[in-house]
Amino acid sequence: MNLTRLPPGAASSIHHRHTRQDEFVYVLQGYPTLCTDAGERLLAPGDCAGFPAEGQAHHLVNRSGAEVLYLEVGDRSPGDEGLYPHDDLRARLGDDGGWRFTHKDGSPY
Repeated sequence: MNLTRLPPGAASSIHHRHTRQDEFVYVLQGYPTLCTDAGERLLAPGDCAGFPAEGQAHHLVNRSGAEVLYLEVGDRSPGDEGLYPHDDLRARLGDDGGWRFTHKDGSPY
C-alpha cells in the first residue's frame, strides 16, 4: 500500500495496465480525474476504483488547484509486466523485485 500525494497538475503515472497485478485506489482528499481506456471520470474523497490484471489501462491526473491524497493498493506479483499502450515502453518485474524498463519490442533504452 502506498499513500500518494499529487500536487496540482501532477499525474500518478503514464497510462498503463498490469499483466498479473490487480490495483485499487481510494481517494482520501481532493478531486483527481481517473483516465481509463473508456474515458474520464472525476473522483472525490471516499471514491475508489479497482483495476484487475489485464484490465483497462489507467492513471490519475490532478487537474484541480489543491493537493490530492489517495491510497494505492497492489502487490509485486511475480512475473508482472506493466504495459503502456500510448508509449513505447514495457516494464518487467525482475526476480530481485526491481522493475526493468525496455521498448515494447524488448530492446533496451
